[in-house]
Amino acid sequence: MKRMLAALALLGATILPVQAEEVGKVGVDWLGNDIVIDAVVDPKIQGVTCHLASFSRGMIDRLQKGNWFEDPSNASISCQQTGPIVIGDIKLGEGGERVFSERTSLIWKKLNITRIYDKQNNSLVYLAHASQVQDGSAKTSISTIPLFAGNVTWAKGKPE
Repeated sequence: MKRMLAALALLGATILPVQAEEVGKVGVDWLGNDIVIDAVVDPKIQGVTCHLASFSRGMIDRLQKGNWFEDPSNASISCQQTGPIVIGDIKLGEGGERVFSERTSLIWKKLNITRIYDKQNNSLVYLAHASQVQDGSAKTSISTIPLFAGNVTWAKGKPE
């Protein structure tokens, strides 16, 4: 019964779009530039929360430097177990699965969080990265959640 309820909760979570909830903002200069801290909950894995730090350009900086509709690709991520982990129907392939995406320019660039299951080390790897139409960014950040401890349930059974 417990597994069934967890699976239903995960199914409901996958229907809704993943939103980042701003939990902090730190001003870094007098131009209005900020580092924004968002909490992102993995929609298919209950009990994991990622905190994403990204740069947000202020209006004065945009006026001064042009490039009106774009923020830098810089981001940092830290993910932690925030409760019992229940893993839903996730992609297990090498390319992983996109958990979150947010535009950082009007059209061309997005900030993404991708989850990869590392079967050999029984861990979840979360990668923060930018995607662009061309000139992709090499600026990345990763965080890992080990699954060896208790409090981990696979809704469809652990992959062999």
